[in-house]
Amino acid sequence: QVQLVESGGGLVQPGGSLRLSCAASGSIFSINTMAWYRQAPGKQRELVARVISGESTNYADSVKGRFTISRDNDKNTVYLQMNSLKPEDTAVYYCNTEGFENSSGSYYPRFTSWGQGTQVTVSS
Repeated sequence: QVQLVESGGGLVQPGGSLRLSCAASGSIFSINTMAWYRQAPGKQRELVARVISGESTNYADSVKGRFTISRDNDKNTVYLQMNSLKPEDTAVYYCNTEGFENSSGSYYPRFTSWGQGTQVTVSS
């Protein structure tokens, strides 16, 4: 089992900044991908940003140049620095990780885990 704990959401004015954190813990052998998704009311969950082992990153077009994803492999933690926030960034933000669990044998089970979500509200 791999657990994710998110923090850092809140209320911020347009143009402001927030930093989200997500720490993974449990029976982890390795983590390949760490990502942030968001879901606004009445909309589907969408990928915001993703960082793959080796530090390759992907961003949604709507956040390019404003958001930065980073990871600390020693702490199994991913961050999302959000700058120049807009009201349309308002959503519940979810952390997602994919990797392999520890094993006493030669087979390492894959895992996909989601965080509980943290609310980000951008409003004046």
